[in-house]
Amino acid sequence: MRLSLISALAAASLLAGCSFDSITDRITPYRIDIRQGNYVDQSMVAQLKRGMTRDQVRFVLGSPLVTDVFRTDRWDYVYRFRPGLGEVEQRVISVFFADDRLDHIDGDVTGGDAKSAVDSQQATRTRVVEVPAAPKD
Repeated sequence: MRLSLISALAAASLLAGCSFDSITDRITPYRIDIRQGNYVDQSMVAQLKRGMTRDQVRFVLGSPLVTDVFRTDRWDYVYRFRPGLGEVEQRVISVFFADDRLDHIDGDVTGGDAKSAVDSQQATRTRVVEVPAAPKD
């Protein structure tokens, strides 16, 4: 009796151990969205003009995430967004200075007209919803 009980418990534990992977595959825990770095969008980059001082660039874009000790004429703005479920998005923008004035920008977001950049963002955010009239009694 005792031997059969021990063998039954051992068989049950072995079977439960084999099915553990299939149980954890079905359970998806909540994962938070993780945002790291400097968020820089098209409208912010569009405000930059060649010849701006470092303070003016810092006012528009914020303090850079990475400043190179060996090359003080380059600021890097890195933004990484990792949603709980989905693909990771990463943006890298490098701002280059010559004689403490903005020279050029390299990266994922390009410069342009500030007004058109803001208008394009507003156009994508705007949504018209029609509300039906209340029924009459």
